Amino acid sequence: MRRIGNTDRIVIIGGGISGLSSAFYLQREAERQGRSVQLTIVDGAEALGGKINTLQRDGFVIEKGPDSFLARKLAMYNLAKELGIEGELTTTNPNAKKTYILHENKLHPMPPGLVLGVPTEIEPFLESELLTEEGKRRALQDLELPPREGMEDESLGGFIVRRVGDEIMKRISEPLLAGIYAGDLHKLSLKATFPQFAQAEREHGSLIRGMQENRKAGAQAGSLPPEAKGGVFLTFTGGLSTMVNALDAALSSADRKLGTKVVEIVKGAEEADARYEVVLENGESLPADYIVMTAPAFNAADLLEPLVDCRELRSIQYVSVANVVMAFDKETFGLDFDGSGFVIPRSEGTSITACTWTSSKWVHTSPGDKVLLRCYVGRAGDEAGAFLPDEELKAAVRADINKTMGITAEPIFTEITRLHHSMPQYPVGHVENIACFRERMDKELPGIWVTGAAFDGVGLPDCIRQGKEGALRLLHNGK
Repeated sequence: MRRIGNTDRIVIIGGGISGLSSAFYLQREAERQGRSVQLTIVDGAEALGGKINTLQRDGFVIEKGPDSFLARKLAMYNLAKELGIEGELTTTNPNAKKTYILHENKLHPMPPGLVLGVPTEIEPFLESELLTEEGKRRALQDLELPPREGMEDESLGGFIVRRVGDEIMKRISEPLLAGIYAGDLHKLSLKATFPQFAQAEREHGSLIRGMQENRKAGAQAGSLPPEAKGGVFLTFTGGLSTMVNALDAALSSADRKLGTKVVEIVKGAEEADARYEVVLENGESLPADYIVMTAPAFNAADLLEPLVDCRELRSIQYVSVANVVMAFDKETFGLDFDGSGFVIPRSEGTSITACTWTSSKWVHTSPGDKVLLRCYVGRAGDEAGAFLPDEELKAAVRADINKTMGITAEPIFTEITRLHHSMPQYPVGHVENIACFRERMDKELPGIWVTGAAFDGVGLPDCIRQGKEGALRLLHNGK
């Protein structure tokens, strides 16, 4: 393992949650080993946090990027404990557990027992008006159909159609699951997105039976953090930027190069006696014994392609989306919510793909006499809405909430966030592709670790887990 003097110089490219968690665990592991490291975080933005961006306004807590994380994925919870901020965690309103799906411009409650779009309680599923009788019969054929032989990857959409039919895929699975990736289920990798589905089929011969068993096992394991209190999601009372601020404070000894981008990575910086030289657009050069690359796949490929084949990174496409948050006076709003929001299939033809009843789902986000809504725009094959001028986008969203919920009240204010090329799409074969890419990197560019949402999970806990894994790998293997 190469070291220069007594200190390893590590450059982290990207100041989002992947980069910050990588830096935190590099620092923590170096301390545990009694090693000296000098961390430098580089990001083209003026502030740390990446897509995490909490706005405090007029008593509202508004997330302009992600709004929460899955409680059962413990990496983020464990990091919160290590940072000493777990006491600021909060879960969803227990009185707002219902979620709806729009079908023929009517909001239908999701049947109890629906897990990731898969029915695990048959009777409520059969009573639902979301599917035709033929669609329900086709879904239940999953209990009799033989499992597929072989372990090769397939598309998520193809798998769902094969097991439970086209109707459940279009009306339930697509709006639910595609919401996580803003993707086209027929182009997303099953193995990279929901490997538990394939495992359920292999082990139980049926997707429905497998998810039933998974649900039972999860209930028995009781693996949710105590702060979840029966909820599925967690966030912080002061917003997700609470974690960014805590990581920023914990990394006080790390250098920061913000507001300037990396333009080149040079192999073998002889003058500095370092493996690499990281060149910034302001002309500065940083010697690096190790590099952690957390930029989006297309940016990472731009920097690495002069040094290594990046075809696998180029195969990862990105989708652009927008969030439109609206605040209302409750007395003029004219509507009470009994749930957390709804998702919308493509067939409904709306501009919005989903709507979160934020002040109902998260009681800390709004003053008691106000209402907060968050609408989502843009998905694979339908990104135009995310690029509409502000006034046109506001008008389109207002028209949709009037059509779907009858809301005519004038917002107190509206916040628009555009997240261009923000949602990575894992193609079929993604897991194998990334394994090949990592093997090539180990041979040709040792000491550079590429990680982030484009690799092994898009959620915040996934990014943190990957950041920790990369940090441990670098400091143990030097690769």
